[in-house]
Amino acid sequence: MVKAISLFSGGLDSMLAAELVRRQNIDVLCLTFTTPFFNAQKAQSAARQINLPLAVEDITVEHLKMLKSPRYGYGRNMNPCIDCHTLMLQIAGKKMEETGFDFIITGEVLGQRPMSQNKQSLYVVAKNSGYPDYILRPLSAQILDPIKAERDKIIDRSQLLSIQGRGRKDQIKLAADFGIKDYAPPAGGCLLTDPMFTRRLRDLFSHQEDHDIHDLDLLKYGRHFRVDDQGKIIVGRNNSDNEKLRELSTDNDLVLFMADFPGPHVIIPLGNIALLPLAASFCVRYSDAPNDLEAEVVCLHKNSSEIIKAKAAAKEDCERWII
Repeated sequence: MVKAISLFSGGLDSMLAAELVRRQNIDVLCLTFTTPFFNAQKAQSAARQINLPLAVEDITVEHLKMLKSPRYGYGRNMNPCIDCHTLMLQIAGKKMEETGFDFIITGEVLGQRPMSQNKQSLYVVAKNSGYPDYILRPLSAQILDPIKAERDKIIDRSQLLSIQGRGRKDQIKLAADFGIKDYAPPAGGCLLTDPMFTRRLRDLFSHQEDHDIHDLDLLKYGRHFRVDDQGKIIVGRNNSDNEKLRELSTDNDLVLFMADFPGPHVIIPLGNIALLPLAASFCVRYSDAPNDLEAEVVCLHKNSSEIIKAKAAAKEDCERWII
């Protein structure tokens, strides 16, 4: 039985690519990856819909190493798409060799993304992965050079496609032909393409050499304030943020919340006590307490608690420190 590993984001293109190959009586295993910047939820939903097995691998360690110094740089924000695709194909290639699969499938379409899916970029990604003759792009295969599986006739090249460009008409029609009715909109899903998140990530990298997944998870919630080189304050924006920040806070953090008014959950990561007065004033500023009155703020650190009084921070101070 011929077997293929399909890099599987859960988007329409990856669903169609996997289905095109499966329809040639080839055993397809979908493979998706997780990091603090993207998860497997979309891929899991899509794999269930087309009834294909899905393997999920956490590649955080390898991805972070690549992210700090990508060979081909970043996209518009902090998304190293070419290096990221290369890494994923390297990992898929190793899995292919270890498990006896025959080739790798991706849902890439020639010309769909001007920077990362032009012909040169597709060639560079395949070459640098170490598996250039094993990477099949079924949606554009007929306008790309044939790979080993095509030359060896273990897959019929004539049944593959020649889609190119940014249009979606061909994919939408093919989805209807395949009975695929529910699929996510193109793009999205990676926090590294989000301008606000990437500002926070750059700030973290520039101020904190030692960081872990906890630090990265904190970037996803609340308002973030960098107070020169003293440290950072995180202020919840809504109930959902507050709940997430409660879950993520540790014994090493200073945690603040209002004593008598609805308000935000505030964290000083690593518990820099010098930031406590400013954090308390932020807590009051973003609470329902009157801005012109002193209010009580509860401060928790490790196993101790105290109540401090603070007035709301001035608007210009908030704007000065916000990341």
